[in-house]
Amino acid sequence: MDVESRFNLIVRGTVEVVTPEELRAKLETGERLKGYIGFEPSGLIHVGWLIWMFKVKDLVEAGVDFRVLEATWHAFINDKLGGDMRLIRKAALLTRKTLEAIGVEPGSVRYVDAEELASDKDYWALVLRVLKSATLARVRRALTIMGRRADEAELDASKIVYPAMQVGDIFYMDLDIALGGMDQRKAHMLARDVAPKLGRKKPIALHTPLITGLSGGKRMEAAEVDELYAAFKMSKSKPGDAILVHDSPEEIREKIRRAYCPARVVEFNPVMEIAKYILFARPGFVLHVERPAKYGGPVDYHSYADLERDYVEGRLHPLDLKNAVADALAKLLEPIRRALLSDPEARRAIEEIRQASSA
Repeated sequence: MDVESRFNLIVRGTVEVVTPEELRAKLETGERLKGYIGFEPSGLIHVGWLIWMFKVKDLVEAGVDFRVLEATWHAFINDKLGGDMRLIRKAALLTRKTLEAIGVEPGSVRYVDAEELASDKDYWALVLRVLKSATLARVRRALTIMGRRADEAELDASKIVYPAMQVGDIFYMDLDIALGGMDQRKAHMLARDVAPKLGRKKPIALHTPLITGLSGGKRMEAAEVDELYAAFKMSKSKPGDAILVHDSPEEIREKIRRAYCPARVVEFNPVMEIAKYILFARPGFVLHVERPAKYGGPVDYHSYADLERDYVEGRLHPLDLKNAVADALAKLLEPIRRALLSDPEARRAIEEIRQASSA
């Protein structure tokens, strides 16, 4: 695969690359680039995570030496799953199983447990150097990467260490590429800012979109773009706000039927976002809309741009959109659902996490 093909594969589906010029220059050296994504094992897997999971596949295909960091200690700091490390590890296992179910072969990426890093004194030395190289105000501002407000550090001082740990992760593994959703932007920019002070290379940041929760969102004045993403992103911690990858077709249709989807409105519309970032992101995807002749009859959309045009202009009714997206999403998820529910370890993890979350 030539440089241009690798570049296009790496950047497709992203909403921001910092910077494209640096990425292209590194690819032109011919060196094998090292990349990663860190995730908090925080519960059941919702469809928003498919965006970064499919992106991992792209990076592996592009020849990136890729690591998936199971951020167990980060999840503990962030109070996920009640801070129960046994459940956090179960959630990490479930994420691995989901990656396998979408076609990320176990040997194609390296899984790294945060405990591996935390057991090395050199890692903590790096974290302290990051903290010494940044102001308290800058680190507090980065707490949005956790889905937290800056003032929450007043209640639990461990949270102030979290952004520095994320930057430390990047430096410790000597990475060229950091992949994450737009909500992770502040951590990646912090890493790029302090890298020269610590004699480390600046990571190239690949930012993917986030799916708005099914209850929708609204624009907040003066909010930064990553804060908007973080405020309204799909979350399994909000009952009914997320579609899980193992949901049945009936559950998917019911959740989408109740989802926020105002006529002619695209911004913070989770149904349109699922179509754009998940369905149409699959090569060759066609969205089939079945409807009576009196409402225009069946129609096939071969691109998201055509779908958005008709929806904004009022030629496609929200209910017809919902029905079509629900059917297509159920079809996409069916093999993933089947793989997870037929795997005894994955099934036990789903049941234990579900029980703990509902307790």
